[in-house]
Amino acid sequence: MASNSPWHHLYKTKRWYRLRWHQLQAEPTCRMCRAMDVVEAANTVDHVKPHKGDENLFFDASNLQSLCKPCHDSAKQRQEKTGILPGHDVAGIPVDPNHHWNRD
Repeated sequence: MASNSPWHHLYKTKRWYRLRWHQLQAEPTCRMCRAMDVVEAANTVDHVKPHKGDENLFFDASNLQSLCKPCHDSAKQRQEKTGILPGHDVAGIPVDPNHHWNRD
């Protein structure tokens, strides 16, 4: 979340605080860590699809995921910049559902 973004004020609303709290209650562990068979407490609520100021998308509970700060600040940021989510699960399958690869 960039502090100089035009939508920074949305993160300061009661509506966001309530939505964030409910998300962390519903999904208390990091989604990206779980994909790699690691249990890590989540402390960051992330927008799966970047909202870019779209309030409907910003406050859409189905567009949220719980992440730990390291995953949010590294893997998720890289995904938004490159379009590819780095990493793989314990079976060696890329955690990015959009990453196509040949299993043969």
